Amino acid sequence: MSAARDLVESFWADLYRRDFEAVGNYFAADGEYTDMPTPADDVARGPAQIAARLELGLGPLASISHDVRGITAEGDTVVTEHVEHWEWPSGERASLPFVSMMQLRDGKLVRWWDYWDLGTLMGAAPAWWVEHIMEESAKLGLR
Repeated sequence: MSAARDLVESFWADLYRRDFEAVGNYFAADGEYTDMPTPADDVARGPAQIAARLELGLGPLASISHDVRGITAEGDTVVTEHVEHWEWPSGERASLPFVSMMQLRDGKLVRWWDYWDLGTLMGAAPAWWVEHIMEESAKLGLR
């Protein structure tokens, strides 16, 4: 296995444990994260903002896990195909297929672009969670 792949696999383990501080530490100071279905200017930058954005969306869930379908690493680029399984405390559930494209520099993530279908998420998400995302994103300056 490559060092880049090892790092990304450790990242996934920390993310699905919802250790957001650890997740932020994987990113370089100029690291970027975005979900491709969102507007082009919706990019979290830097470890603290990335960790806050992830905690905003994933923190309220009752559980989250993922099934890896494949990981490919070439040099400092790692691509993961996986399905995330979300469950909200109010009982709603969603299985979201993702392709995550990550690039590293000097052992840190500098780019994480997630490709997935927003309609799948919005069709399953409870209204209270969507409202939470919108309100808290504005407060945190994430949107």
